[in-house]
Amino acid sequence: MEHAESKTGIFDARYRALTIGIILAVTTVAFEGLAITTIAPRLAQQLNGLHLYGWIFSTFLLLQILGTMVMGNQIGRIGVFRSYTISIVVFVAGLLIAATAFHMPMLIVGRAFQGLGAGAMITCVYYSITLSYPDALRTKILGAFSSAYILPALIGPYVAGLLAEYTSWRLVFWLVLPLIGLAVGLTLQTFRKLQTPSSPASSANRKEGYALLLTIGTGLLLAGLGSITGWSGIAHALVGILLMIRPLLKLMPAGTLRIKKGLPATIVSRGLYMACYVATESYVVLALTEVKGLRADMAGLIVAGGALSWSAAAWLQSKLDERDAGRGRTKRITGGIGLMMVGVSLVIAAVGLESGGVWFALISQLFTGFGIGLANPTSGAVALQHAKQGEEGEVSASLQFVDAFVPGLSIGIGGALLMISQSLGHSLFTGILLALGLQLLFIVLSFIASFRIVTNSE
Repeated sequence: MEHAESKTGIFDARYRALTIGIILAVTTVAFEGLAITTIAPRLAQQLNGLHLYGWIFSTFLLLQILGTMVMGNQIGRIGVFRSYTISIVVFVAGLLIAATAFHMPMLIVGRAFQGLGAGAMITCVYYSITLSYPDALRTKILGAFSSAYILPALIGPYVAGLLAEYTSWRLVFWLVLPLIGLAVGLTLQTFRKLQTPSSPASSANRKEGYALLLTIGTGLLLAGLGSITGWSGIAHALVGILLMIRPLLKLMPAGTLRIKKGLPATIVSRGLYMACYVATESYVVLALTEVKGLRADMAGLIVAGGALSWSAAAWLQSKLDERDAGRGRTKRITGGIGLMMVGVSLVIAAVGLESGGVWFALISQLFTGFGIGLANPTSGAVALQHAKQGEEGEVSASLQFVDAFVPGLSIGIGGALLMISQSLGHSLFTGILLALGLQLLFIVLSFIASFRIVTNSE
């Protein structure tokens, strides 16, 4: 029986529709997320909302955490089919709101729905993999799942830039609708047949509440930072911080805030370099289009260059890991973060240069992409090494949490710096430099924390 399963592929007749549907769903979500990076400056300008630029990304990422936590808690109660259907409806509602937005707050509401739906949808996909595929095929479908990000990373930013430059940024949202419709058509019938074991209320209820409290607290913090020059802004920021403390202690591994050696240090270092990468990518596009006057499609190509570099480095690290049996993992993480430091330094120089900045920006993206390509898969493997038997899911959830929360916080603080800069009468250029300077600080802190990462063999 096991021999027969090993010869069965994820594209065999029994699994074909579900496999294609899952890959298409993940590809669609990835395309929409990456495309936003390129069109964000254009839509923010047209909706008179450059001062709210950071919220375009932070809202999605923070609500994605909430969607993941809520659906992870509910899926055992209402089943995969209903959970998946609700997720799709919420995600599509977000697309429609964003596509028809006539001011920035409406667009941000759309992004909130998209984040909530995307987080819930990906949770349903992971759950369906557990229920639908035998163990021998799970690594194959998860590999295809990861590969589904490559094509959107390479073409998504450029295609979105072309649409924004020559037609309308709204088409990016409209374009996602038929793709998600096709994914639903391929997967829904299989999801309908899945039998989900019912699960009683548990500590997941508390995690759901902590995620909601963290989202509210982070929102108050970012809103307060944006108006920190007034007393109300200071009060909002302080209340936000107080609301965030307990959820962070409960949602992250013990010792994370103390950067304890091992898993906590891995989580901290990963969160900081992920924040740096995502935020730098967002603000470099804003700088290229609004400060350097570059076309959106060309800015998208530069972002795609970073994605290509990431893919190449990820392939290289897998070969190196195989060659040294994982003994060089900590060095690869630290080395990758070091390359990212070079990349962020170059992008700050690119923004400041009067000429030649575009080439500096491209080179910086190649350095940053290659660095995270070395560090990211390796840090994930190191983190899972520290998982005790039966705790693999909990560690995976911690990785997903930090990958969304810290970038959302970082981009939001960068957006607040833009608002502060404008309120004090400074130019957009100054605000962008401040936001990028913050990312340089984050990557330096990530580099320092990486020296506390250890593997089980060390």
